[in-house]
Amino acid sequence: MDTERNAEFLEILKTRLTPQRLYHSICVAEQAKHLAEKFGGDSEKAYTAGLIHDIMRYEPVEKMLELIENDGQILTDSEKNITVTLHAIAGEIFLRKELGVTDNEILSAVRWHTTGKEDMSLLEKIIYVADLTSEDREYPDILEVRAVAEESLDKTCLRGLSFTIEDNAKKCRPIHIDTVNAFNYLAERIIK
Repeated sequence: MDTERNAEFLEILKTRLTPQRLYHSICVAEQAKHLAEKFGGDSEKAYTAGLIHDIMRYEPVEKMLELIENDGQILTDSEKNITVTLHAIAGEIFLRKELGVTDNEILSAVRWHTTGKEDMSLLEKIIYVADLTSEDREYPDILEVRAVAEESLDKTCLRGLSFTIEDNAKKCRPIHIDTVNAFNYLAERIIK
């Protein structure tokens, strides 16, 4: 994506996101660009995907479900009930159908940035990790997670997936099957 298209996206995001979420999106874009440069990815694609990853974050659940259904995607009841992940699915559709984004790598990175998935591409990992480690993130072990991100995308993904699984299990909330599959896939490869 070019600078002009990113400027267009930024203007659209200003109308769709809160100032804090807009700042988060810019931070994710910057972190994604950095990680792409570090790990041999396409820094322009990474920046764009990071910038637009949360474009549907504040849409009503009903609107997102309608968009997903109209795209012909069938969600399980569990997927419908894990509403925090819907904005990623709806975001990919909105970007493709409404904003004319045709780059499948970018679309896929947006689609999988919340749950992860088995055998993620380099860009998918970069966006997942950038979302977890962006400058605006504040949680108890953020500095340690950022340090791991400088060494290994896989280990950072595994750490984020592990946290999600553990946190949801503690709160007796459903765990998205794609998150479990992503965790198992990476855990099997890192252990070997």
